[in-house]
Amino acid sequence: MQECKPETTILIIVDDKIPYIKGTLEPFAEVVYLPGHELTAAIVKDANALITRTRTICNAQLLEGSAVRFIASATIGFDHIDAGYCQRQGITWSNAPGCNAESVKQYLASALFAYARKNQVKLRDLTIGIVGVGHVGREVADLCHAIGMRVLLNDPPRQRAEESGAFTDLARIRQQADIITVHVPLQLEGEFATQHMVDNSFLKDLGKSPLLINSCRGEVFDSSAVESALDSGSISGLIIDCWENEPEIDLELLEKADFATAHIAGYSRDGKAVGTMMCIRALSRFFKLGIDDWQPTAIELPERPLIQLDGHNKDEESVLAEAVLATYDILADDQRLRADPGSFERLRGEYPVRREFHNYRVEAQNVNKCSLLALKKMGFQLP
Repeated sequence: MQECKPETTILIIVDDKIPYIKGTLEPFAEVVYLPGHELTAAIVKDANALITRTRTICNAQLLEGSAVRFIASATIGFDHIDAGYCQRQGITWSNAPGCNAESVKQYLASALFAYARKNQVKLRDLTIGIVGVGHVGREVADLCHAIGMRVLLNDPPRQRAEESGAFTDLARIRQQADIITVHVPLQLEGEFATQHMVDNSFLKDLGKSPLLINSCRGEVFDSSAVESALDSGSISGLIIDCWENEPEIDLELLEKADFATAHIAGYSRDGKAVGTMMCIRALSRFFKLGIDDWQPTAIELPERPLIQLDGHNKDEESVLAEAVLATYDILADDQRLRADPGSFERLRGEYPVRREFHNYRVEAQNVNKCSLLALKKMGFQLP
């Protein structure tokens, strides 16, 4: 990575929704905190660095003529950064790959168990197709294996690079999967373009009328095609966290979805803390600030970190569901969004504390060894 040692005071503009960061950079720079969607060319003109989220579109319109030389995004996704423009202008940028993978795993776990309860099905009887097996997809695959589901993996870039037999093609997933969950980055062009990957063609002649899940990027789904597939029965259900045209979401799709949330799948406090940490460390390396090993402090604890399980007269899946839903219940986020769809951005900005599985200790009685092993694989603390 290119490095730049400042000779004068650095001006850094920080998205004011990024947590655990205030006070960290003030000894080294002038720091301004602003809502990410409010940044304009006039505001960033004199800034040397930006610390952003996906709501700040970092392109020529924002950056042309500015002093910006470094951008750090506290997100896995980086489609809001015009990488080509930055390269031409000598602007270094970084994102936070994998920072919220465990958080999305927790979201998927809650979504799957809530869906299974609602429809009175057993997840271990179902086949799930995971499209995109990067940081997040790998965690979701491990989760589904722990539950006992049959797992099909699709990732053409990885399959080509690794020449691995672990992957299958989309045709097989479209024919055999009871659930299809997508975890790809948004790529607008090229061989592995993903914009509107899930379109009318993808949704035609599916083998099992699957449940469809989007917790990656809204534009990966063609909303009108998904809505038509719901109406026709080509898909049996929809769990949606990421939407086209956020925050102006499709209200008809909201009404028809089984569970719908405000792009918060990756919003655990753990994921946010790691994203912030990766930004600070990258910025420190670039400007030689000497805080390359910085870590956030004072991360809020779970309200109830102890989960007591009694497996008497319960099957293994019920025990796992009880533990997962004690840490995070997707129904609460679903109800908040349905109650006020216009508050999409507020729901994200004021998201309540959610901690990942590894912050919870399980005390269990009448629970078999297989269930305990599954809980341990998910990340729970056990005696």
